[in-house]
Amino acid sequence: MTISSTSLKPYQSLSRQPDIKGVHTSTFWLAEDAKWMQKALKLAEQGAECGEVPVGAVLVHERQIIGQGFNQPIGGHDATAHAEIVALRDACQRLENYRLPLHTTLYVTLEPCTMCIGALIHARVDRLIYAANEPRAGMVGSQLDLSIQPFYNHNIQVHRGLCIEHSSQMLKTFFRERRRAAKKNKSKALIENN
Repeated sequence: MTISSTSLKPYQSLSRQPDIKGVHTSTFWLAEDAKWMQKALKLAEQGAECGEVPVGAVLVHERQIIGQGFNQPIGGHDATAHAEIVALRDACQRLENYRLPLHTTLYVTLEPCTMCIGALIHARVDRLIYAANEPRAGMVGSQLDLSIQPFYNHNIQVHRGLCIEHSSQMLKTFFRERRRAAKKNKSKALIENN
């Protein structure tokens, strides 16, 4: 049986009550959502291989990827090149429009920051599904929830926790390795200076 987007409001029966400031943690996920989040996780791995913080994002409309990206601020020398922004730029270029079509969903492996949630609102993303929370700077529930602020002229349905373990582990491993490399370089510099 196929559930069309017109026959069921997304996640109406699949989410619990809001956990944190209006953000839903789903107890059940659609196979389709898991498929797209897996693609976002693969993009995050690509980012890690390039030395970037492993965050991946996929924009989906009518079961097709319309934009994708991974973090690239270091390699691109661009402070705004977060995975979400890269995916938005990709989609907008492909569609030749600064606004996304109705019923577009963003799958991202980490809770968006202030810049990214603002861009998602302005691009008119309908749904945001993210994996891991960003406790220090997350703006979709961890610190604030900008997705539900009344001063914006667009609201996004937000769901969190899909593939949270995979995403969290990837981030922890990345930062552990980065700290290990920094410590090794520091020790090497001390030895060379003596």
